Amino acid sequence: MDIESVRDFALSLNEAVTEELFAKEWISWRIGGKWFLLMQLDSPEPRVAVKLPPEVGVALREQYDGVRPAYHMNKVHWNDLYLDLLNDDFVKEQITNSYNLVVSSMTKKKEKKQ
Repeated sequence: MDIESVRDFALSLNEAVTEELFAKEWISWRIGGKWFLLMQLDSPEPRVAVKLPPEVGVALREQYDGVRPAYHMNKVHWNDLYLDLLNDDFVKEQITNSYNLVVSSMTKKKEKKQ
């Protein structure tokens, strides 16, 4: 999967997904103002960072060479997916899981307020 395909897929998840350049070489995708996907444009190897439940991230890191603790992020929750080492369906699945995790945390916060 290339970075343009990642971009297109992320934006297709929901019309409310926003994309922004938040540092010189970093793009983020957010839902409800919360990050679910990050990409470092000047990385020597194409990769994206996704947020996953800690136990899922650990299991995937043990299972796949292309899943590693995320660079410059909380390594308990964030994982880098190396695009050249993983198949497209797997990458899309993890981006979707990250998106759903962030959405579910927003829903839980709303429920607590009520």
